[in-house]
Amino acid sequence: MYNRQLSSEILRLNKSFSVLSVTGPRQSGKTTLCKTLFPNYEYVNLENVVTRNMVAEDIESYLRSHKNGLIIDEAQYLPNVFSFVQVIVDEDKSYRFILSGSSNFLLLQNITQSLAGRVAILKLLPLSIRELGADADVDSDTLMVNGFYPGVWGDKQKPADVYGNYYDSYIERDVRQIVNIEKLDLFQRFMMVCAARIGNEFNAASISGEVGVDLKTIQRWLSILNASYTAFTLQPFFRNIGKRLSKTPKIYFYDVGLVCFLLGIETPQQLSTHPLRGAVFENMIVCDMLKNRYNAGKRSNLFFYRDKSQREIDVVQEFATQLRAYEIKSAQCFTTDFVKNLDYFRKLYGNDVVSTQVLYNGTAELKSDKNGLLNFRNFLQNQSD
Repeated sequence: MYNRQLSSEILRLNKSFSVLSVTGPRQSGKTTLCKTLFPNYEYVNLENVVTRNMVAEDIESYLRSHKNGLIIDEAQYLPNVFSFVQVIVDEDKSYRFILSGSSNFLLLQNITQSLAGRVAILKLLPLSIRELGADADVDSDTLMVNGFYPGVWGDKQKPADVYGNYYDSYIERDVRQIVNIEKLDLFQRFMMVCAARIGNEFNAASISGEVGVDLKTIQRWLSILNASYTAFTLQPFFRNIGKRLSKTPKIYFYDVGLVCFLLGIETPQQLSTHPLRGAVFENMIVCDMLKNRYNAGKRSNLFFYRDKSQREIDVVQEFATQLRAYEIKSAQCFTTDFVKNLDYFRKLYGNDVVSTQVLYNGTAELKSDKNGLLNFRNFLQNQSD
């Protein structure tokens, strides 16, 4: 059992909210974490048809009989449960319910309709490098192929088995649950095309031509990847917030183990010579920075920078008016080219830039607010939120 960073935030919010929602992808450890933090709460999984039918016979009585706490897993399978939870907690705030699910879209849709203002919403992603601790001290190629699902590390399952089973259940359950897709083979091709484009701008028109479906379908499918915690987009950094939303984002996956699976990479040796190794490395670090924000109960403050001259910064982190900029390099040796764009960015935004760092795969470090050089593991183990 790994110590999950989100634990302290869940316990803190449980004191003031009658209802907590813990969302995240399948197999990320939501159920294990909730049961561990609240061992005296009853647990029910509504994905089980027999259990769901039993609860559905008299939802209100079932909920009221669990005043000492109830964990409702895959709550979106029984939408009526949300309105009954609302009625009960409005009458008596001493009740405690935890609603969990792997379909962010359906779960939040029901929460918005029935529990707005009454529920604290938290996101649990697969393990972070900080949570892995000493287990993360393997070579970077092994780390990426393994990915970060607890089953690989805690249960010592083979990555191919974990991601193969995840992929099959994701396609058959989550995708079909969110939307009726007739040609699943085209959606599967879409996922593989997206995996091959991690760290790049999401060019919907180009992907549309490659997959063989129209532009609206590509945009709809991207929303499915996002709603089911498979992929996310990073917006470009502009001081003008409107521009951020109108420009083309980059695409990343929530887990690089799944990326390797989709790309047909089965071993660390295969990844070490793969042309997308640098992109997978970048994806790993960007996602870990995102996990750090979610684990603190905060929203993402991550962006990327690219101008018309193609000068690019991998990650810009915004704290009100202060900016931190990061270049991510999979190389083990430093070159002066690593800081060229960081210098430009610092000149462009002046004193607002409080830190520029290179995160790389080497061991030599230079700790400095201006163009520091940090081993990626050391940075991710100790990053602030």
